[in-house]
Amino acid sequence: MIPFRRHILSNGLRIIHHYDGSTRMTALNLLYDVGSKDESPSRTGFAHLFEHLMFGGSLHIPDFDTPLQKAGGENNAWTSNDVTNYYTVAPTHNIETAFWLESDRMLSLAFSPESLAVQKQVVIEEFKQRNLNQPYGDSYLLLRPMAYRVHPYRWPTIGCDTSHIAEATLDEVKSFFFAHYAPNNAILSISGSLPFDQAMALCEKWFSPIPRREVAPRHLPQEPVQTEVRRKCVEREVPLDAIFKAYHMVGRLHPDYQACDALSDLLSSGRSSRLYRRLVMEQKLFTEIDASITGEIDPGLFLVKGKLSPGVTLEQGEEAIETELRRICDTPVEQRELDKVVNRFESNDLFSNLHYLNKATNLAYYELLGDAGNIDREVERYRKLTPADIQRIARELFVPGNSSTLWYKSVSSGASF
Repeated sequence: MIPFRRHILSNGLRIIHHYDGSTRMTALNLLYDVGSKDESPSRTGFAHLFEHLMFGGSLHIPDFDTPLQKAGGENNAWTSNDVTNYYTVAPTHNIETAFWLESDRMLSLAFSPESLAVQKQVVIEEFKQRNLNQPYGDSYLLLRPMAYRVHPYRWPTIGCDTSHIAEATLDEVKSFFFAHYAPNNAILSISGSLPFDQAMALCEKWFSPIPRREVAPRHLPQEPVQTEVRRKCVEREVPLDAIFKAYHMVGRLHPDYQACDALSDLLSSGRSSRLYRRLVMEQKLFTEIDASITGEIDPGLFLVKGKLSPGVTLEQGEEAIETELRRICDTPVEQRELDKVVNRFESNDLFSNLHYLNKATNLAYYELLGDAGNIDREVERYRKLTPADIQRIARELFVPGNSSTLWYKSVSSGASF
């Protein structure tokens, strides 16, 4: 059990506090309920841009990192389709520095043309490096809009075109900030050796003066049920042919989410998993293969991706994948096979919640999902899974009309649909 206390400031900032006396450090994890799904289709990549802008100077503090480093602390951030997450860690006796820094950039950024120009260039270069200048880098730029037609999950977190960032104006950036980066749209999770009373006093001192903001309710378009096979083939300068398949699945809060996650682990987690054992080790059709879930709050994707061995055709590779997917649909997994997956999840869950920073991050996310207390109930949801649950989910997911398939062909290959 991870004990915690909950408090809400008058401006709507939700606070989760966990005391951990085993460390002399304290972590502040600030989760904003804004991700790439909140962007305009003509201005994708904004949430990721703000991940960088938030370190480029705030209203009263021109340099975020230097004061924190002098206090013995460190920080980082990440962005997803659903959220933007910032964390700051410092020795508990210096943790007020972190409160000061985080509250000032929640109040307002500096919003200078110079800072915007610098961070825009950083993000554009990151886009090129990740998506255009490395093998298979644009695979999800291609696969997501195949799977999604209307939902904003159809573009990746980094955005779908560098022009959306390059053409962004300072006024557009300001509007996005004040519409989303507000105390009433955030969760502050505190974990470490800072006592609750001291933590609340610092929250009142630094965060309570920040005014509430008008945060527009989400009205995201619901993705229609996919009923037809979708396929695409591209040629690229890559060493090996590859196959990417996406199947629509449920969202993070659906009761079947854990079964989808367990199914992905049954297929590809570890050298003894089905896809790796049969398609890589035994049949040697693939050099590597993986199944995973995107794990998003709204209905997400179940992904299967693999790189083919030299001499194996894309047709052979796809047929081999589909044979394994049919096998798990037709024959229930053995209980011991499922137990192995559940035990691995339980072990990973235990270790992921040992460190004070991880506890701060995970508590904030579970609070966003509805209740931070569910962090202690997640393992039980996996323990309740049965082979029948896995088979039912597999039969619902792995139907041709629910699939989007990308053939990623080396220019030396002659395969085509």
